[in-house]
Amino acid sequence: MEELKHVAIIMDGNGRWAKKRGLNRSMGHKEGSKVLEELCLHAVSKKISYLSVFAFSTENFKRSKEEVDFLMNLFIEMFRKKFKELHKHGVKVVFSGRREPLRQDVLASMDEIVEKTKDNDKLVFNICLNYGGHTEIIDTTKKICQNVIDGKITLDDIDDNLFSKELYQDLPPIDLLIRTSGEYRVSNFMLWQMSYSEFYFTDTLFPDFHKEEFDKAILAYYERDRKFGGVKLEK
Repeated sequence: MEELKHVAIIMDGNGRWAKKRGLNRSMGHKEGSKVLEELCLHAVSKKISYLSVFAFSTENFKRSKEEVDFLMNLFIEMFRKKFKELHKHGVKVVFSGRREPLRQDVLASMDEIVEKTKDNDKLVFNICLNYGGHTEIIDTTKKICQNVIDGKITLDDIDDNLFSKELYQDLPPIDLLIRTSGEYRVSNFMLWQMSYSEFYFTDTLFPDFHKEEFDKAILAYYERDRKFGGVKLEK
């Protein structure tokens, strides 16, 4: 099996976790934020080079103002306070997604953590915030078209490698995609990068997806045979 370099997680089930316990949905998001920090540090210990997570989609703005505001405030708290531990462990934080219409205080906290961790090299932690896979491909296409118009590149220069480098972040393809909470869909997440990903679906709600569950997903990955469209001949 190919070395596991890039893991992506669709963190689903925070609201259901809270509802099962008679709590407000926001409490599920808060508990999920604790698990996310745990998983990120565990990825460092496992020598995984890249971890991408779906924190907030472009469609999530359709949720109630109360829930959206809670999430935005939670992001600020995480980036400015809780991520100090990630910084100590050499985690480099980057973001994928559109900046508009995120609040200025959210953007400021994002920029602050990116600047603070820019030289770290143990793990690249890609947080997809106000993100959509279709949106990323559209924005990348527009950027490349503008570069052609400006004479920076020609049509013949456009290939898989160039397109990948012009995405929100220049990251390697996703090796393993994990989705929690028993849903079996990709929900418009990193569509370009997951073209040959291995998928791992679990019924575990994200606030219960601790490092032991993460290890199960990693083990499942190494038990698979990735062919990338070809056929591996038995020896």
